[in-house]
Amino acid sequence: MNSGMFKTSVKTSTPAQGMMQILCLTVFWLLFAAAPVHLVAQTNSPAESMNNQVKQWLSKINEINSKDINILPLDSRLKVQSCAQALTLDHPFASKETVRVRCSDPNWQLYLQVAMPNKVGVVPVATSPQASQKPELPPRKIVVAKRLLQRGAILQPEMLEEVQASAGNADTQLLSSVKDAQQAELTRDIAAGQPLRISDIRRAVLVKQGQVVMLSVGNSKDFQITIRMEALQDGRLGEQVKLKNPESGRQVSGVVTGPNLVKGL
Repeated sequence: MNSGMFKTSVKTSTPAQGMMQILCLTVFWLLFAAAPVHLVAQTNSPAESMNNQVKQWLSKINEINSKDINILPLDSRLKVQSCAQALTLDHPFASKETVRVRCSDPNWQLYLQVAMPNKVGVVPVATSPQASQKPELPPRKIVVAKRLLQRGAILQPEMLEEVQASAGNADTQLLSSVKDAQQAELTRDIAAGQPLRISDIRRAVLVKQGQVVMLSVGNSKDFQITIRMEALQDGRLGEQVKLKNPESGRQVSGVVTGPNLVKGL
């Protein structure tokens, strides 16, 4: 019997075929490893979402292009949380360069410094090398304590002063006007000469429930009377509170104008 009839054939790969197999496996694993990158959802971070809402709000109330609004970066230590509700935006101080952002769920608030362009203005054409140079920035004003101020103190103008600071000071959280701190409450001790930051103050409770307050009724130019009343609720500057006459029991309402001071409606 011819043994060649039962001889099996064995296929062997050449070196070139082996290299091709290795190359194909390498390309496969590279593509597999890179695949998750394309699956990552491109979503805005809470900070980016907040900045976009602030720009849209400022654009609407000031009638300017949102692209021209610049929001200065927050302190790197501050982390913006996602908000389940619509953000509440307002200008808490006289200066329009500060925007307060509040969230009710979860409860938090932040203060942003913004820069907006002038709505009207013509940029002069430089006619000489001197004219083309950018002017130096003027010194900025900051608010400092005249003396040691303790936590919980209700700030009055005589406690503070405005001083000139370097224009290169990059801290955007510093107060720039005494008016912004007037009748506010300190949240920490402030040493003499130390600048005040936005986070150092909060709206103070100037009228407390159960205390005796002075209610002013009338115009000081014509006539004005002052009555001792009992506060039925706490109140901050500008808020409306209910009062009770301790003798007659009659209740009235008034607006808080200062520590234990209320003006009749």
